Amino acid sequence: MSTRRLAIRQPESFTLSAAAKKEIAGWVKKYPKARQRSAMIPALWIAQKDGDGWLPEAALRAVGDLLDMAYIRVYEVATFYTMFNLAPVGVHHVQLCGTTPCWLRGSDDLIAMLKRKIGPKGSISEDGKLSWIEVECLGSCANAPMVQISNAQSDHYYEDLTADTLEAVLDKLVAGGAPGQGPQNGRHTSEPKGGTKVLTTQNLSKARGKLTKLPNAETKAKINYYEWDPKERRATRGGWVDPKLNANPDPKKRPDNAGKDMSAGLIDKPAFAAKPERASEPASKKLGDKPSEVVSDAADVPSPRKAVKTKTKTKAWKRTPVKSDAVPSKPKVLYTDGPSEGDPDDLKKIKGIGPKFEANLNASGVYYYRQIAAWKAADIKTVEDKADKFTGQIKRDEWVKQAKALSKHAAGRTKGKT
Repeated sequence: MSTRRLAIRQPESFTLSAAAKKEIAGWVKKYPKARQRSAMIPALWIAQKDGDGWLPEAALRAVGDLLDMAYIRVYEVATFYTMFNLAPVGVHHVQLCGTTPCWLRGSDDLIAMLKRKIGPKGSISEDGKLSWIEVECLGSCANAPMVQISNAQSDHYYEDLTADTLEAVLDKLVAGGAPGQGPQNGRHTSEPKGGTKVLTTQNLSKARGKLTKLPNAETKAKINYYEWDPKERRATRGGWVDPKLNANPDPKKRPDNAGKDMSAGLIDKPAFAAKPERASEPASKKLGDKPSEVVSDAADVPSPRKAVKTKTKTKAWKRTPVKSDAVPSKPKVLYTDGPSEGDPDDLKKIKGIGPKFEANLNASGVYYYRQIAAWKAADIKTVEDKADKFTGQIKRDEWVKQAKALSKHAAGRTKGKT
């Protein structure tokens, strides 16, 4: 794929309409809380429709602000997919498929016509009504060659094209008409040209009648009309059998050739059954001893005299925490005196921090994963004010969350070595 860049000439500002914001909010609600970035692609598509068919740089920032995302994340997606236009387009934007099936079926002729009618790839016609680009496969290979034409009203496929039929479609669009979408050679969807030749009987399922025997069966097998219908009836062990077909509702009483019990393995209880209740008394109390005592029956050895059951009491061992003054329990927000608690961590392992950001952080007194992991909202503001950078990025890229994971991993490795 060729490099895709933002247009050189950009509008001074971009504002999403109230209708666009409402539609994007509807998409955001489809995802869990704090996962609104999952709605980025539909949000970009809505913004594009709201911006005369293309996405200026200000629109990308508007979507980033709306979804609380780093701008670079939005740029990465917008520059990857050809469905997002990074420069102005015509009222009717033609996306021509030029991959193998369409090429074999004559897409070169369509390209020649578009160059003659509109101009080189990426051009806009003089009246501003038409523009065109070449894209990768659009998934309509059975109807090659084809194009997708996008405008404010729709994004329709036009298939089975020749240079003449495509030009006729464009002329009708420019004139304000609405050419029929789909195949342009008279065939229905992707059926063979001239119409289908097989399975032409109307109401085929009724015409064949009731099946009384299995075709090509090696042995006589009676047809079983046992049905499984979880959509309309609750899934139980017995399943459901159509009462009109005289099949026994009990799977165990059906003959061997009566089909498979599709309800095997299901349970009758709800999927989210209540957890078992906790025992009324701990096991240690039932034995009549303190929680720290262990009852042993090892001394219960038969002897000529009367057997005496003894109890062996074992004191519960409590681990004494080892205090270390080498590393304080709570790190400082900023170490103004340098990395005084050991070698600095590699902060570049945190996504969103590169060599320059790491140098800025070190200069501001930030050196350790556990230091970042302990930051609260007030601490983040302190760091942003001190460095005069990173405004909003610490939260957007989840530095604190990443630092907690890296700190925990580093602590585990240190513990393993000791």
